[in-house]
Order: sequence, then C-alpha cells, then structure tokens
Amino acid sequence: QVHLVESGGGLVQAGGSLRLSCAASGRIFSINAMGWYRQAPGKQRDLVAIITSSGSTTYADSVKGRFTISRDNAQNTVYLQMNSLKPEDTAVYYCYGVIDRSQSWGQGTQVTVSS
Repeated sequence: QVHLVESGGGLVQAGGSLRLSCAASGRIFSINAMGWYRQAPGKQRDLVAIITSSGSTTYADSVKGRFTISRDNAQNTVYLQMNSLKPEDTAVYYCYGVIDRSQSWGQGTQVTVSS
C-alpha cells in the first residue's frame, strides 16, 4: 500500500511564501505523476499543479507565476513552492499521486494566508 505524507503547511501573511512537501512511501514500482490539489471551505477540490514522470508540468491559472512544482525522483517526493501568497490561496492542500497506475491521496495540510 502506498502512503503520501504532506508537510509544510501553516499560517502566513499575504505576500509571504510557503513550501509544501509530499513523500510517497510503500511498495512503489513507478510514479507516473504527482501533484497538488486544494479545497477551500464550501468549495470543490481543484487542481493546483501536477508534474509527470517526464517533468512536464501543469498549473492552475490562478497560481501561474507564483507557484512552482518540482520533484525528487530518487526520494519519491514532490514539492510545491508557493510565493506571493494571497488570502484566496487559503485551503487544505492535498498531495495526489498516480502510482503504479492507481490514484493515491495524502491526508491534507492546511494553508492559511492572512490579509
């Protein structure tokens, strides 16, 4: 069974930065893609950014130019560097992975941006 464990959330003022990390562990043969979704109270869970095994990235329009996704294949870890944070970025951020052709989710980490 695959586990995704996030870290790095917290409280930050508008304009500040945070870096999220997500490490995949367990019996892993291949990681096809890893990324981040977020869910604000009363809203649906939306894609933030995703990176494939080849390094191709996709970002939500709302975070382009502010967030950067990267991965360490040797450590089965994905990172999300979040700069110029805005109050509307406040949400629970979930790590997502397509691992051995199955979808996995982390438990979520809270990011709160104060104005």
